[in-house]
Amino acid sequence: MRHHYLRNVIAGFAGLLSCAVAQAADKVNVAVLNAAGDVGIFIAQERGYFREEGLDVNINHIDSAVKMMPLLGTGDLDVGGGATTAALYNAADRKIDVRVVASRARTAPGFGYQALVIRKDLVDSGKYKGYADLKGLKFAFASPGSTPLSSLNEVLKKVNLSFTDMSLTYLNFGAQVAALQNGAIDGTIMIEPYLSQVVSSGAAVNVTPTEAYYPAAEVSLLLYGDKFIKERPQVATRFMKGFLRGARDLKDAIADGRWKTGPVADDVIRIFAKGVNMPEAVIRGMTPQFADANGEINMESLRTDLAYFKQSGDVTSKTITADMIVDLTFARAAAKELGPYKAK
Repeated sequence: MRHHYLRNVIAGFAGLLSCAVAQAADKVNVAVLNAAGDVGIFIAQERGYFREEGLDVNINHIDSAVKMMPLLGTGDLDVGGGATTAALYNAADRKIDVRVVASRARTAPGFGYQALVIRKDLVDSGKYKGYADLKGLKFAFASPGSTPLSSLNEVLKKVNLSFTDMSLTYLNFGAQVAALQNGAIDGTIMIEPYLSQVVSSGAAVNVTPTEAYYPAAEVSLLLYGDKFIKERPQVATRFMKGFLRGARDLKDAIADGRWKTGPVADDVIRIFAKGVNMPEAVIRGMTPQFADANGEINMESLRTDLAYFKQSGDVTSKTITADMIVDLTFARAAAKELGPYKAK
């Protein structure tokens, strides 16, 4: 009887300790786009890397980085992700300090996970044969003042065209897939896994990977809100450690810009498919992104995008620079703690 009583007491203490640990976990509110750039977050969540850092991470789907800005500014969101936008620079100009803290996904030779896509019937009919044929076409983008517009601008400059020569509309990536399938738009700059989804459906053609006309483009970046940075810097570093572990696992699943074969890649693909709610076959058929093991950023890409935002009038500040919105201290502190990346 006495042993039974002691076992119950010990079990009770263990339960109380477990509750105390759970209650002590720091809550972090994160927004994702359900796109390729989110896979490092999905891996870290699924494999318990955030939990090991004492974090309780709540993941929310928001369909554009522009919509994340006010929530990051107020502290309702701690972490966001997506393309750099004019809204990010305009917020910084108003002293709303949302910061780019790490790279999530960029292009590189062989990593064509973002591309210019054109409706297949336009390619098959010969109406679209090259960049000059973009004139008069209707394109969709996730939001105004976003980097896919800067990406297309790099194409238009090559054939002396501008956005005044085209018709633009704004749709999230899922809606862009449907619009290409029903003929409502003619093309877009599309990221994975939506790129593979729309191409495999036969609705559109991947005519040019971004890397071909805009090398090393930073397509998706990790963002921290001002309150998260200033009020919880240790939590922000711990989140970064979990995220970078996820990014390194992604790198382990890729060789030469394609998924490897075998259990390492299989499990990453499974997590990715679960995160974006798409079939594993779609994810396996896509071109993955280049993931930086330390979260380092190609600053030249940000400067190119900002130059476009100023040219288009989406950013009116004459003094704002790309360096003003970037803070790599968390990525560098986390990378130092993790040590050099060693491929598995």
